[in-house]
Amino acid sequence: MRLFPIRGGIHPKYRKELTSEQPIVALPMPARLYLPLQQHIGAPAEPVVSVGQKVRKGDLLARGQGAVSAPTHASTSGVVVEITTVTAPHPSGLPQLTIILEPDGKDEWTDLPDPIEDPFSLSGDAIRERVASSGIVGLGGATFPAAVKLNLGSQQKIETLLINGAECEPYLTCDDRLMREYAAEIVDGARIMAHALGAPGIVIAIERNKPQALEAMRAAAAGFDAIEVIDVPVQYPMGSERHLTQAITGRETPAKKLTAELGVVVHNVGTARAVHQSVRFGRPLTRRVVTVSGGAVAQGKNIEVPLGAMVSELIAFCGGLREEPRRIVNGGPMMGQPLPSLEVPVVKGTSGILALTVAEANERPTQPCIRCGGCVTICPCGLVPVEMAAFIRKDNLDAAAGIGVTDCFSCGSCSYICPSHIPLVQYFNYAKGELAARDRERRRLDRVKTLSETRVERLERQAQAKREAAAAAAAARKAASVPSENKASQ
Repeated sequence: MRLFPIRGGIHPKYRKELTSEQPIVALPMPARLYLPLQQHIGAPAEPVVSVGQKVRKGDLLARGQGAVSAPTHASTSGVVVEITTVTAPHPSGLPQLTIILEPDGKDEWTDLPDPIEDPFSLSGDAIRERVASSGIVGLGGATFPAAVKLNLGSQQKIETLLINGAECEPYLTCDDRLMREYAAEIVDGARIMAHALGAPGIVIAIERNKPQALEAMRAAAAGFDAIEVIDVPVQYPMGSERHLTQAITGRETPAKKLTAELGVVVHNVGTARAVHQSVRFGRPLTRRVVTVSGGAVAQGKNIEVPLGAMVSELIAFCGGLREEPRRIVNGGPMMGQPLPSLEVPVVKGTSGILALTVAEANERPTQPCIRCGGCVTICPCGLVPVEMAAFIRKDNLDAAAGIGVTDCFSCGSCSYICPSHIPLVQYFNYAKGELAARDRERRRLDRVKTLSETRVERLERQAQAKREAAAAAAAARKAASVPSENKASQ
């Protein structure tokens, strides 16, 4: 397959050698699991269990609400001991409604749906329903409900399902290990998703720094003519779905549009494996593989973790910390989020936990911009970070939006290469958050205005109806009084 270059990008220190040769190992079951009800993009799930209730592994704990949401399931068997707020795995440290489960040590599965030997005999709707009820979201970190993306085939003509195995973030190797150890399951899940989408072709894209993963995936896909496994250049942010799509199609996804409009739907390799487990065996998403790495960790590992385990449990399983970390990151060092503490749970979007040393964090005092233009050269979206930041510093968010700040996907390349150590991506995240809040407030006011106008119209209609009824009643009384008057005159 011919590949096309992507704009900009960088080549950071990848540090994948810390864990790339570490096979996936299972975390011992913690004493308690903390399962937040917002582990996905969209509306939070609503609890369907109560305190004191016994559950089995895979039981529904909270039901998804609305068109974009995802349910939450029990990661093991045990007892619901509390439903309360717990610190979220987010830099804000804000509390989030969470179901706390105390395992009983049995790890007993609930009664699952019957296995499906031939998922390709199912309709797309049946597959999407199974995926949705299993709580599967994008496991590359975006956490968009997978079933919603699988519905894009009913809205667009999808030519290609693109399975993202690039894993371009430094340190992270969980997808690499999944492809090496579960290649057949990933291929099967990809075929099931392509069937649901009506996509005739599947491309599995893997960066060239993962030769063992490429070999394993090519071997697993060898018997299927519709699948092509390709190696793509090692270039951050190759794992961005827009840029990976551009690399294989040569076409750029327009701003505020989806890759589906180019006939491509992108899913992560971990998501493909979860779809295999769900559709073939009826198993909901209760675990995920997490890379624990960084210079402050005693021994980096790739760990299969029951959702809801505390980050502190993972660190302890890796032998603890060899030194005080400068920063703990949820995800990769480029797009991940700093954690407020180790006492936060692993959720569906947790691809990595990094304990970075002072040297790895590379935090230096910010200096004035020297107008070198480096951030413009490497921006993969073709934006002008230096100008956007200047507008944001002046609180001119509309001007920043006018030159594309909302098109930035916060890859962090500009901050990484800035010789003045200006935290450019933090400016852009702030601006996008403020603009989104402003937009939400505008929509809220529009709804209030619409409701108010509707109420005024309703009240006016009611008043008019009363006036017409009163007039009709008066006319009826007048008509009834005429014969009486005539009789009296006779």
